[in-house]
Amino acid sequence: MTLTFDIPRDPMAPAAARHAIEGLSGRVADDVIPDVKLLVSELITNSVKYGGDGALRLQIETEGPRKLRAEVIDQGVGFVPVARDRPATEVGGWGLHLVQTLSNRWGVHEGSTHVWFEIDR
Repeated sequence: MTLTFDIPRDPMAPAAARHAIEGLSGRVADDVIPDVKLLVSELITNSVKYGGDGALRLQIETEGPRKLRAEVIDQGVGFVPVARDRPATEVGGWGLHLVQTLSNRWGVHEGSTHVWFEIDR
């Protein structure tokens, strides 16, 4: 099953994305949903801060209660992910690190700000 949500680009976008994830209840295992909420919230926050204009798109594809793929798409010009190189005590900049840590696979479509991650537990 694939669900698609258009999220307005504004300060409430991360909350709107978390609310959209709540709609997966019953389709995705209860212990997976908090990680999905956190990762989507981080990616949506990055899109609001660094992406282009227009709405954001959140797409979730479920393949079972413990397996899903999430994609956050905005109109940015693209970026190349880099490893965090700041001290752990410095605030901010943890979003992609969390995605790498909590997902099984993740990436960015080259030349875009179309970021995806997969959870397979």
